[in-house]
Amino acid sequence: MAAGAAGTRAALALLVVCSMAAGAAGTSPEIAAGYFEDAGKVFLSCNISGSHPTITGHKWIHKEKILDEDSSPDASTSYTIEGKREDHSGIYECVFEANPQMKGEVNISVPPQVTAYKKSEHGNEGDTGVLTCKNPSFPAVTTWSWHKSGQRLDNASGRYIIKSSGNKTELRILKLDIEQDTGDYFCNATNSLGSGDATVSLRVRSRLAALWPFLGIVAEVLVLVTIIFIYEKRRKPDEVPDDDDGGSAPLKSNATNHKDKNVRQRNAN
Repeated sequence: MAAGAAGTRAALALLVVCSMAAGAAGTSPEIAAGYFEDAGKVFLSCNISGSHPTITGHKWIHKEKILDEDSSPDASTSYTIEGKREDHSGIYECVFEANPQMKGEVNISVPPQVTAYKKSEHGNEGDTGVLTCKNPSFPAVTTWSWHKSGQRLDNASGRYIIKSSGNKTELRILKLDIEQDTGDYFCNATNSLGSGDATVSLRVRSRLAALWPFLGIVAEVLVLVTIIFIYEKRRKPDEVPDDDDGGSAPLKSNATNHKDKNVRQRNAN
C-alpha cells in the first residue's frame, strides 16, 4: 500500500507473502500482507494476487478475537488501528472467506515495551520484597536482567532470586535491609528488535512502622482521658458552695424556731 503524497509520512512498512492452496485446480494464490503507520494510526492490508476462488467476505482477527468482518468479494482487505504501533503490536490475521478459506498474517513487531507491575513497592525490614516487570508487546522477550546502582543483580549473591519467563520477570529480595535495599531497581528486557526497561522504587520500613497505627490510637485515648480528668477536676470546686448553702439552711430554721419560742414565753408571762 502506498503511503500517499509527499505530505504523508509512513513510519514503517512490512511485507509478508503467504501462499495458500486454492482448490483442486492446484493454483496457489499469494497474499501480500503489510502495514504502515501515519498520523497516529496503523493501516493493515492484505491483497491476493493471481487466480483464486470466489471470495464471499473478509475477517480481521487478533488474539482469537474478531476485530472486523464484511461480505465484500474484493481480493483485498484493510483494517485501521487507532494509536501507535508500540501499543498494538502482535500478529494480525486477515481471512478471505472462500472455498477453501485463505489466510494471511501481518506481524507488527516492536522492541520491548517494559512496564513495572507497580512503580513503587513497600516492604518491612526482615521480610521478602517482590518486584515485578512485564512486557505486553510482540515479539516476546529473549533476555531479562535486573540492575541497582549500576550493578547487575543475579541469583549467585544468595539474597536475590530472579525468575523470568517469556514476557514477565520477578525479583525477590530476601531479608530486606533499610540501608542496603532501599532505592530504585531497573528491569531490562531484550528481544530481536532492541531493548527496553522500567524502574521500580522500593522503600523498606522499620518493623516498628507496623505499630504506628496502634500507637496513634493509644495516644488519642490518653489525650481523651486527660481532657476528661481535667474537666472533672475543675468542675468539683464549683459544687462546694452548693453544699455549704445546703448545710446552712437548717441553721436558719433553728434560729427561727428559737425566736418563736421566746415570743410564746413572753406572752405567757
